[in-house]
Amino acid sequence: MKTSSVVKISLSIVLMLGFGLNANAQFFKKLAKKAEKAAERTVERRVEKETSEKTDQALDSILEPGSGGKQAPNTNGGGTDSGNSSGNSSGGGSEGSSGSNKGAASSSEKTIAVYSKFDYVPGDKLMFFDDFGNDFVGDFPSKWNTNAGGEIVTLGDSPQKWLSIKSGFNIYYIPDVPKLPEEYTIEFDIAGVGIDRKTSSNSKLAIYLSENDKFDQGRNYAYAEIPFCQYSPIGITIQNNIAGKREIRSTVAADIRDEVLNSPHISIAVNNQRFRLWVNEVKYVDVPRLIAPGSVINTVKFHANGFKDGKEQVFITNLKVAEGGVDLRRKLISEGKISTNGILFDSGSDNIQPQSMGIIRQISQVLKQESSMKLKIVGHTDADGSEESNMKLSKNRAEAVKNALVSVYGIDSGRLTSEGKGESDPVGDNNTPDGKAQNRRVEFIKQ
Repeated sequence: MKTSSVVKISLSIVLMLGFGLNANAQFFKKLAKKAEKAAERTVERRVEKETSEKTDQALDSILEPGSGGKQAPNTNGGGTDSGNSSGNSSGGGSEGSSGSNKGAASSSEKTIAVYSKFDYVPGDKLMFFDDFGNDFVGDFPSKWNTNAGGEIVTLGDSPQKWLSIKSGFNIYYIPDVPKLPEEYTIEFDIAGVGIDRKTSSNSKLAIYLSENDKFDQGRNYAYAEIPFCQYSPIGITIQNNIAGKREIRSTVAADIRDEVLNSPHISIAVNNQRFRLWVNEVKYVDVPRLIAPGSVINTVKFHANGFKDGKEQVFITNLKVAEGGVDLRRKLISEGKISTNGILFDSGSDNIQPQSMGIIRQISQVLKQESSMKLKIVGHTDADGSEESNMKLSKNRAEAVKNALVSVYGIDSGRLTSEGKGESDPVGDNNTPDGKAQNRRVEFIKQ
């Protein structure tokens, strides 16, 4: 029964009684309000029940390996499809970053102005990248290890591939990242399916930085936990162990409930012992001595816990680890040239992904300090697509960076020129995801 019908019937009964009992009119007026509220609560419970049933039906269509290639319907966060192997390639623009699949919300919906104060700067020497472009849907990715299993899926209608991560005690997912240096950055996208107000406060995805590549924490480690709970803002928990002894454990206030429903981009910067973490454009964690000193930390691990089996699932994609991430400003001033693959664009497009604004912000700071400096901005693509389309795309991307410097940071356009080189000057192998990610870059050259 619809809410309006229930309310009308309730009000009619009360009014009829009210006409017969004028002396108790005030009493029945209150009763009418209670009846209306009761009716609304009844309908709300019914709607919630039906919504839950629809969500369960959508989740039932998430395939296990070998289940025949059916595609789940779109849900909040997207349904999954493990029945095709479509990759992500379009005109030199298959980006290793957020924006390739955003479920209910796309990164393009946020203007770059929102990120104008975003101060994350990715490392400039790529160590590892995986968007699972060379893996088949339904398989476990070739450049990862685990003690639990998992598979590559697609979510909704997007061709972007995701790794489905199983939840459980002492289950780890370990990418084949080379030994970590003392300064590096980590970026990835996460998504959740089946997340609702009943999702546990223990439902979290932890990112470990550990001393070994074993399926345990080790004596030296640090981690941050991204919460998926919806009924309360749980916050982001961080913890470390140094030489087997815990020195830091705290929970930073963070209400990221909306973000985790819409495939957020996670950015982490490690500079010696300092650990910083951003969710989309917001920095939530900045701890000066979280990481064990020296070079004992060398492995990235992912661990999920608290998710209901068969109902709630967590996914990861576009993992990028790069050495550096310190300060591009000094390098540009001292060397007169920098090259970065940290400025990212929507696939096949010149739309700047807003989390790239940290680099552009640093460039603007140099230009404001060095008032006589002029820069040439050069765009490069990978080799996907035709040479002609890639040349045009690279020119448009360089121009987009120029326009951001002018419109967002107020740099005089007369001090900037732009140029595109397409796929003509590769620095990596265009047959591998790593190489493609290296080739999609922007150069800034002092004139």
